Amino acid sequence: MTATLPAGLEATVRVPASTANLGPGFDCLGMALGIFDEIVVRTTESGLAIRVEGEGADDVPWGPTHLVVRAIERGLESLGVWADGLDVVCRNVIPHSRGLGSSASAVVGGLAAGAGLAAKFDPALRLDGDRLVQLASEFEGHPDNAAASVLGGVVVSWTETDAEARAYRAVRLDPARALRPVVLIPQERSSTAHTRGLLPEQVPHGDAAFNVSRAALAVVALTERPDLLMPATADRLHQTQRAPALPLTTAWIERLRDAGIAATVSGAGPTILALATTEFPADLRELAEKDGLRVVEPGIADGVSID
Repeated sequence: MTATLPAGLEATVRVPASTANLGPGFDCLGMALGIFDEIVVRTTESGLAIRVEGEGADDVPWGPTHLVVRAIERGLESLGVWADGLDVVCRNVIPHSRGLGSSASAVVGGLAAGAGLAAKFDPALRLDGDRLVQLASEFEGHPDNAAASVLGGVVVSWTETDAEARAYRAVRLDPARALRPVVLIPQERSSTAHTRGLLPEQVPHGDAAFNVSRAALAVVALTERPDLLMPATADRLHQTQRAPALPLTTAWIERLRDAGIAATVSGAGPTILALATTEFPADLRELAEKDGLRVVEPGIADGVSID
């Protein structure tokens, strides 16, 4: 039986951006970044009111098809409750279509907001991290970004499939203290569907073996041995294949790696992720800004929070 939430309940969610792949860990490695969207949702007597501020305010629908609204409703449904009306405010800071997990953050934030409302009604109604990863990944189709926004830190994620269901799993790893992520964010946007479509259906055995070894090494480098980040972030499965669609991104990855900084495509791009262990060089920052790149040092974030 579905219970209806009373009007006047309110939940505030703060959800981090994320970066995925980290080089060789295609669709399985991720990291939460300290760039945050905030969602405030309140139950009302009836109807839907939504306001969007900041990133994407002019590009996303202000109605029931908005991704956050759909996720809130899914979160409520999963806990067996409903609201006759919702007032939703989205304060967006995470850049859209830049490879920083904005859609995953929206989904995680909406699900967490729905769970927050349900918990205000009945503290026994909560979504644990595993369930939140599952529900968010069902929206996304893969768990790397969603799991990072849920759990924070560095995540390893995977999918288990049988004849009846698909389960999305993830574990959090504590990053090495010396790790200092820097993101170089271009002005232009990229379509994940387009860049994913550039990837071949099959890959050579040697390339697959190369990435397996480097992804395993990346776990060590990200948590204990950041001195191994350069070899640990090498990739043969997706970055070269996407390079023609991301010329500025590709040029900057090469420039940073030539300077001894482990750099990769952030997700599907076009943002560049640099995994530094010392202060980012001032001369490279100046050159990047001249190329129209916004250089941000966000730090590694904890997962989604609900108040």
